[in-house]
Formats: sequence, C-alpha cells, structure tokens
Amino acid sequence: MEDTKERHRRYLRAINSPVRRDILRAMKEGHRTLEALSSATGLDVKTLDWHVRLLEYGFCVERRQGNEGVVFELTREGLVVDYLDK
Repeated sequence: MEDTKERHRRYLRAINSPVRRDILRAMKEGHRTLEALSSATGLDVKTLDWHVRLLEYGFCVERRQGNEGVVFELTREGLVVDYLDK
C-alpha cells in the first residue's frame, strides 16, 4: 500500500506543473531529444533536463539510448497529457 501511495505522490508531482505538461505534449508530437524538446518548448537545456528528470521520477517518461543519443519516450502514464487542461 505504501508503494502505491509513493508512486501516486511522485506521479502527481510530475504532472502538476504546466511546464512539464507542455514537455509531455512536445514528446507526444515526436520531439524526443533534449535539443528537440528545447526548441519545441523554448526552455534551456539545463532547465529542461531538470523537468524531464522529474517526469522520469514520476513514471511519465523513460530515458533510452538511441541512434540520436539519449532519447525520451512517453510511458502509459505520460499519455495522460491528452486528458489534462481540457
């Protein structure tokens, strides 16, 4: 039960920020690297990296090594962005 509460706490913290919801939307549109996300959101890479780490911590994003270097992918939890702010 405590694990579930902790998971929900981390998830809610991740999606509670309008900036992080914008990042999730940019990822859904296909922007997968920090550089592409930076261009899409207007955030500098250092700030963006901090927000992406919170999204990872909240189970919304996974970091993978791809042909382009480090790429980010939405998890099922990250797809909730379709239902937020509507």
